[in-house]
Amino acid sequence: MKHTPKTIYLKKQAGEKIVSLSLYDFPTARIADQAGVDLIMVGDSVGMVLLGHPSTLAMTVEQMLYHTAAVSKAVKRALVVADMPAHSYDDPATALRNARRFLKESGADAVKLEGGSKVRDQIKELVAAGIPVMGHAGMLPQGIGDGKYRVYGKESAEAKEIFEDAKLLDQLGVFSIVLECIPAKLAAEITRAVRCPTIGIGAGPSTDGQVLVLQDLLGIRSGVSPRFVRRYAKLEEAIQKAVGRFCRDVRKKKFPSKKESFA
Repeated sequence: MKHTPKTIYLKKQAGEKIVSLSLYDFPTARIADQAGVDLIMVGDSVGMVLLGHPSTLAMTVEQMLYHTAAVSKAVKRALVVADMPAHSYDDPATALRNARRFLKESGADAVKLEGGSKVRDQIKELVAAGIPVMGHAGMLPQGIGDGKYRVYGKESAEAKEIFEDAKLLDQLGVFSIVLECIPAKLAAEITRAVRCPTIGIGAGPSTDGQVLVLQDLLGIRSGVSPRFVRRYAKLEEAIQKAVGRFCRDVRKKKFPSKKESFA
């Protein structure tokens, strides 16, 4: 059965953990979907993970539509959420126009916006139009122009702001909230306080679900090495070894063989 925002929302009431990955292409989406992932986020982190940018800020709507469409084509079961990139939702009208494009042109099931009170009107506009919205509180990558990633909410004033933003998002009608890089205790308090599910990334074990970037999970190194990442494979080493063997075989004239050639 294909997941919907409602089935994801109801997982919290049922006490079922939500499994999510952030990925960006057809083959990995197909594999993750078949493996049983509930939710796939097509993150603007693609700019850093696949395209070599120092932050997520370079991503455009057109680029995100491209990657989201590739993922959507592969997925049969998981819910697909598209990140709306920086400046694609600066005001309610722009947010609505671009969100509609993600649903219509890329096949996304929902969109994700970063922030709380600063995007209140945008989220109200989307929800009123029937567009499913995922919220995002804590560390907001689109707001980090200098690339200084850190844990947010350690100090009481910042923790209160994050808590209030999460509560507001819940009241506005988002179907879930990503909590990124915040203390585990704060994430637990937010999870208890809101009706919608919380999905953590660097937010401890008490959230209703967890998300990781697929490349991090697979052990493919990037420019950052977050403490919260658990590597389930060493794929970078395996790829290097395979490519190294290919290089040796070609140079020693062992590839292709007769069996790998046409008569």
